[in-house]
Amino acid sequence: MVLIGENINIMSKTIGPALKERDPKPIQELAKAEAEAGVDYLDLNIGPARKAGEELMTWAVNTVQEVTDKPLSLDTTNLAAMEAGLKVAKNRPLINSISLQPDRMEPGLKLAKEYDADVIALLWGAEGMPRDANERAMHTVDFIYKANELGIPNEKIWIDPIVSPVSVEINQVKACLEFMAMLGEIAPGCKSTVGLSNISNGTPAHLRPWLNRTYMVMLMRYGLYSAIVDAFDAELVKLARGEKPEIVELVHRIMDGEKPDFSSLTEEEVKYAKTVRVLSGESLYSHSWLEI
Repeated sequence: MVLIGENINIMSKTIGPALKERDPKPIQELAKAEAEAGVDYLDLNIGPARKAGEELMTWAVNTVQEVTDKPLSLDTTNLAAMEAGLKVAKNRPLINSISLQPDRMEPGLKLAKEYDADVIALLWGAEGMPRDANERAMHTVDFIYKANELGIPNEKIWIDPIVSPVSVEINQVKACLEFMAMLGEIAPGCKSTVGLSNISNGTPAHLRPWLNRTYMVMLMRYGLYSAIVDAFDAELVKLARGEKPEIVELVHRIMDGEKPDFSSLTEEEVKYAKTVRVLSGESLYSHSWLEI
């Protein structure tokens, strides 16, 4: 699986001030650490960047490229700033992301075509969040049609179905899984990606890794190509790299209906098994689901 490190983010208490003050040291140290942790891309999230966005993105891309040659995922809603980053990116970058909103889709796709960049298709439509798997499918078809019309092949499109927090609404969590199961037929040749940490937003910090890891493994059941992740979750990286096949197999067996005897499992396996039940809607989410 392709992993995109999420950690260089303007919302960070250390990276946000460093970006605003154009202080390269914290950003470069983090970029090097992410690369050493084993991710494939570095996401560079400068937010909306309404003020001096072009200059900020240019500076940020050049700053990171001084210390690593990892390809970048350029993350901003400011299309002028996005283009500024595309101009100076040394390796083929990833545009993160283009939604289906009418004022964003065509201009964003034209940038992808002009700079030969891969693009994340965020399935956020004119009316906002897709309601279910079928609406995600319709958005996917619409996006691909427009991209193909502009000369962008399926192979350069990464579909993001939009992961939402399990603590808020289980039906959306299940809809993403349902959609991923049908994506290969709907969009042959397209890749897939998710903002994985969204699944655990709003949950206690010590529980977040269990939700993130387990949901990633559940999505892998349906061919998940990539995920935007915490680069420093070493267990998650091992799972993505195929180093813990026994956990992957256990999660997939439970998804297929197996009800394992918890007394026969290790403590780690029990935590994954309980988390699968929460993410599949078989158990209600609560902050104490691992203790029940």
